[in-house]
Amino acid sequence: MFDLLHVPCCVMDQIQLGLLVVICILALICLIVKITTKPFPNIENFEQEKSFKTAKSGSELKEFPSLDSPGSLDLSVIIPAYNEELRLPKMLDECLEFLEARKSSYEVIIVDDGSKDTTTEVGLGYVDKHGSEKVRVLTLAKNRGKGGAVRMGMLKARGENLLFADADGATTFEDLVKLEENLKEIEVDGHGLVCGSRAHLEEESIASRTVIRTILMYGFHACVWIFAVKTVKDTQCGFKLIKRKTAQIVFKTLHIERWAFDVEMLKIAEMLRLPIGEVSVRWCEIDGSKLNPIVDAVKMFRDIALLWLRYAIGAWKLPEKQE
Repeated sequence: MFDLLHVPCCVMDQIQLGLLVVICILALICLIVKITTKPFPNIENFEQEKSFKTAKSGSELKEFPSLDSPGSLDLSVIIPAYNEELRLPKMLDECLEFLEARKSSYEVIIVDDGSKDTTTEVGLGYVDKHGSEKVRVLTLAKNRGKGGAVRMGMLKARGENLLFADADGATTFEDLVKLEENLKEIEVDGHGLVCGSRAHLEEESIASRTVIRTILMYGFHACVWIFAVKTVKDTQCGFKLIKRKTAQIVFKTLHIERWAFDVEMLKIAEMLRLPIGEVSVRWCEIDGSKLNPIVDAVKMFRDIALLWLRYAIGAWKLPEKQE
């Protein structure tokens, strides 16, 4: 049996030296991260992003409102879109047909995240059809990533409730009702956030996935639970409903602008003890995903580890919770 008492002194010295080196390296990493990190994000808002076109043809522009202003509509739907000229129409048709059938007021903001195709033109076609009071297109000056696009749309929204939904239309839009009902149940002092969830579909999806994708999925879930979010099973479903007061805090604090932004958003909500709900939604796989399973998984793991470290050492700060 291995006995530490009989380990030669020189070996023990080497072990102690190795541990000291590791501790020093970790301390140096933390120091560098702390020094080089800004506590709050610097949110750029380029000139072209401050206004929207009121029609596809013509040059009339109107200025976007601010999330800081009081809400004037019941619902804002934010749709981040990057090169989505083919998938966007089906999603918008389903979304607008559902919203038009309701009595509540709404707007849809299509956020073109620096697309190289005709995503903006497709969106403006719906502006012509429904009017710029109901449909608006925000064309970003550069590609920011999904999180950055969602944030920019949120910061210019008028709704008391704000939904962001993926442009692929993978989630059945009428399941919004389930999120709204849950939001009413959990809301406290005007705060609340409800996540659409595909967790109930996990067993079925495993059967159709490759082994590598299944391993990555379980690894990602474990990484998220260990380093970030413990109250939500499915952090990545692109169908989330947020109260205006909650959005004002979360999207001004959010640093990550790429695929892992959902994780930081939920971690912020958890740390501030904001009400969080999760509701199962109907979802189906849609062709045309921009994700590279392996490359983007590695990036997500990196982002989540750094996310934990930056909040743990106080490099990223939290704002005061608004009452």
